Amino acid sequence: MPLRHAANTVMKNLAEIYSHLPDAPSEKTLERVDYEARHWSSPIQGPLKPGTEEHKRAVAEMFRDTFNPYKPSVIDWPQLDPETLHRITSLPIWDIAVQTEGKARLRMAAYADMMTDPDMKDALSRNAWEENRHKEVLSKLVEAYNIPMAPEPPYITPKDTEWAYLVTGFSECVDSFFAFGLFALAERAGLFPQELIETFEPVMQEECRHILLFANWLAWHRATMPFWKRPWFELRVIGVWLFLAYERMGLARSIDENGEEHTQDNNFTVTGAKDMTAMDVKIPDLMQLCLDENDRRFAGYDPRLLRPTTTPAIARTIIRGSKLWNSLRTRFCPVTTTA
Repeated sequence: MPLRHAANTVMKNLAEIYSHLPDAPSEKTLERVDYEARHWSSPIQGPLKPGTEEHKRAVAEMFRDTFNPYKPSVIDWPQLDPETLHRITSLPIWDIAVQTEGKARLRMAAYADMMTDPDMKDALSRNAWEENRHKEVLSKLVEAYNIPMAPEPPYITPKDTEWAYLVTGFSECVDSFFAFGLFALAERAGLFPQELIETFEPVMQEECRHILLFANWLAWHRATMPFWKRPWFELRVIGVWLFLAYERMGLARSIDENGEEHTQDNNFTVTGAKDMTAMDVKIPDLMQLCLDENDRRFAGYDPRLLRPTTTPAIARTIIRGSKLWNSLRTRFCPVTTTA
């Protein structure tokens, strides 16, 4: 089957997961689904050990039960003053954001399509559907605020579905961690109207659910694969991290239909604090904010489910390293004053 035809088939199957979303839910309904999207505990008693039927079932139920049925086509985008509009349209992220979601939906759907376990297949398919909705949200925002975009590339089903899914999953773990902090930073700085913050809040919480699912899928996958496959799999995981580090060191460039170059920051979620506020935000302070927001967003979910750990561990190391450096600098390079 040609790759493009396979991609169309996967996306058609994806569209059938949720055939209808409410156009105008009541305020009471919105409050209920928002709460349910952030709070969930499994009725299963005892530990949820990765590799067990109980853990796998709980992961699938978590993702299904916490679904938020908002509809991108009925989002009422707020009017923005010229300064805020310029701030949003000038952020170097929109091409990459839309294209990333376009790739993510297809990669996740393709991997889910090859899975044989019905619970994990269902969870990953729903995850892919939500990635498709994220792309719709971004597309509607771009349209509402007339943000110039480069043409989207064709989305092709990956040949190596596992590698593509790993890249997407680990990338989301990194980007979501920093996005949580940047989102809070933008809200505290008052750079965007509260209506726009509230519009994007469900999307941010969905990213938390997505990486919660990925962390538990990863643990389940490791626990259930044959032992002789583990070494090669772990080498692939290391390869993914190296690839992501390399990818984030550069800028992505694309040419639009008018021949104009669009430069996009691959690493905006890590370096974007200066674009979100006029305040001088120190790296350790930003890392702490990301950690606090990460903990807050995960707090409502069953603590027996695993959380992503690598990026938070890196952030804590940066904070400790900064404190140690400041301590040594104070000890060996004391500040002197003259009368």
